[in-house]
This record gives sequence, structure tokens and C-alpha cells, in this order.
Amino acid sequence: MNIEGSNILVGISGGIAAYKSAEMVSLLQKKGANVRVVMTENAVKFISPITFQTLTGFPARTDLFGNWSKNYIPHIGNAQWADAVVVIPATANIIGKIACGIADDLLTATIAAVTVPVILAPSMNSAMYENPIVQKNIAFLRQHGYYFAEPAWGRLACGTEGRGRLAPVEDIVAFLEKVLTLQDDLSSLKFLITAGGTREPIDPVRYISNRSSGKMGYALAEAARRRGASVTLVSAPTCLSPPPGVRVVHVESALDMLKACEEHFVDADVLIMAAAVADYTPENYRRQKIKKGQGVPEINLKPTPDIVKELSGQRKAQFIVAFAAETDDLEYNARQKIIDKDLDLIVANDINKGIFGSDNTWISLLDRQGVIARYSDISKKEAAEIILSTVAERLSDRN
Repeated sequence: MNIEGSNILVGISGGIAAYKSAEMVSLLQKKGANVRVVMTENAVKFISPITFQTLTGFPARTDLFGNWSKNYIPHIGNAQWADAVVVIPATANIIGKIACGIADDLLTATIAAVTVPVILAPSMNSAMYENPIVQKNIAFLRQHGYYFAEPAWGRLACGTEGRGRLAPVEDIVAFLEKVLTLQDDLSSLKFLITAGGTREPIDPVRYISNRSSGKMGYALAEAARRRGASVTLVSAPTCLSPPPGVRVVHVESALDMLKACEEHFVDADVLIMAAAVADYTPENYRRQKIKKGQGVPEINLKPTPDIVKELSGQRKAQFIVAFAAETDDLEYNARQKIIDKDLDLIVANDINKGIFGSDNTWISLLDRQGVIARYSDISKKEAAEIILSTVAERLSDRN
């Protein structure tokens, strides 16, 4: 989706940087966007609604309960109209309210009702920005798909210097353009994505597994769906909520996952094996619980199916991405897996960085020619976007 012709709802909260929102609205209109403005009660104390009515030709809305009719409810109407929402400035207060699901004014009620991208552009004193509660709210919103135009370092209105200065308006608009571009670039594709760590049962109580949280696979599924793809997520057990709009197939063991993947692989355009599949499973499942008093049991193991290798052998034109979690010789081992398993792309994880269960990761992207790029200490949601953009680029080159 291009910014030209898009419906952009600009939300303004009560901070000193509110005056820059007029520049934002003007720039959006120059780029051909349709713009409406919603203001909080405190925003009106910094800049007049008349400014935005003059710029857009459309009244700046401030009242949650005004202009209601049988066929028009303001916050629902705004939410259905918008292709994206940009909050500038995003104060600590508005960030906290959105994170807590509070919807007590027109802006927060509208954001609670939208299903389109929401970009928050923080602006506040650096001590407020670095406050652990504010950072926790930002991290929480990121996890739930909100975007942040990072604040800049510089002189603040209070006279101090630090991080908290509103990002340049041109940068916020460029970020918005990038987000809109990502909204439908995968719309013609069917993705099969795996996630989580499989469980290989020993007895009715115990199993062999690993430390995978499933966060990377779920982030990929959510991002692919948001970018327009049809997504089937084959998930080993996790504590995560299913991403909206994604078909989820729940499995336990490596064999279960193989069967589910084989069922859906034939219709897929892209396979992303983000699951941590156990390499071994007990040869004999004990149907009754092994008692402690019976002595230390001897558990013989056998290899589990190599799911990605088996699927790559069945492929027609599917694009296949796998993950490699390594403690040493990261990129060498990843290159070997590309060849051995006939992959198009591999994501190599340095697990010495403590990525299991974390919201952040360290990755290297490789293809048969070698390393494409390396990324350090990025969020798994950011990593998902990077991986999907690489897949989209490679598929485009094929056509």
C-alpha cells in the first residue's frame, strides 16, 4: 500500500511537541494522503483544532460523545476509515493508557477499535522515557504489534539533553511509508510456519524437550498474516496466544509435526521451519508412570524425523527457510545445513546470547552463496520482518 491515497488518522496527545503535528499533517497531504485528526483534551492546550481544520478541510475531532448518530459512532467510524494511525507526540500518559487498554477519550477509544497499524512517536523528558514502567509499556505494545518511531537524542524542552526528543517528522513519515508498504506484499502467498519445541514422551508424565519459547515462530506467523499472507502455524506446546487470523494446528511430538506439515506443505508457497524439533525420542514409551522407587530407568533413544529434509525432498516450487541454533561455528554449520537439507535460506541463531525465552535475538541470514546480513540484539518481531522481507525479495527475483 502506498501513502498516496491512503487514509491516515493522526492522533495528537498533550506534549510540547504537539506543534510539530501540524508539519506532519502538511507533509502527509503533500504526499497525497487523506488525513483526519483526533486530539486529546490536553493536546488542545498546546495547539488549536482550527489549525488542523484549516490544513485538512476536515474538523479535528476531540469529543468521544459528540456527533453521534444512528449510522455514525465517532471512534468506530474513525477506526474503520483509517489505513494507519500515527500518534504524534506519544506521551508517557498516552502510551500507558493504550498499554492498559484504557479507552476513555476519542483517541484511545479509536485505537482500541482499530485493526490497522498504529505508529507511536514518543516525545518526553529523557528520565520519563527511561522510566522502567514506560519502557515496560513500550515493550508490551511492541509485543502486540504496535510500531514505534524511536525518539531522538537532543536538547529537550525542559532544558536538559537526552533521548526523548520527537523524531524528525520526515523520519516518522518515512517509517509510516515503510509500514504501509509491508501491509500487502505477501498477499498472494500461502505460508506454512512451525514454532515451539516438540515434546517426546517418556511416560504419561515425563518428556524430552528443549528451551524454545515459540516466540520467533509466532512473530513470523503474525507478521506474515499482517502483510497479507494466508498462514498456517504448526505449533508445538507454548504459552503464547494464537496470532489473529492465523490457522493454528497444535502438535506435541516431532512425528506429529511431520504429519501436520506434510498435510499442509503441498498447498504452501513458503515453508519456514522455526520450530525447535527434538533430535531424539525414546525408543519405548512407558504407558504407566515410572516410579522413583524402581531405580534409575534406562532410556534408549532413536532419531526423530528430519522434518525439513523430508519436506524439501517433496517440494515442487516451495521456498524453504530453516533455522540453525548453534553454540559454535555458527555460520559454517548453517552453510552445511543449507546444502544437506536443500534450503533456500537459513537463519542462524547464536544461542550463546541467551535467546531462548527472550524477546530479542542475534541472527545471521545465509543462502547458498554465503552470508546475506547479520543482526545483533534485535527484537524477534524485527527479525520476523527482516526474514519475511528477504523471502519476498527472493520470490520476486524468481518471477
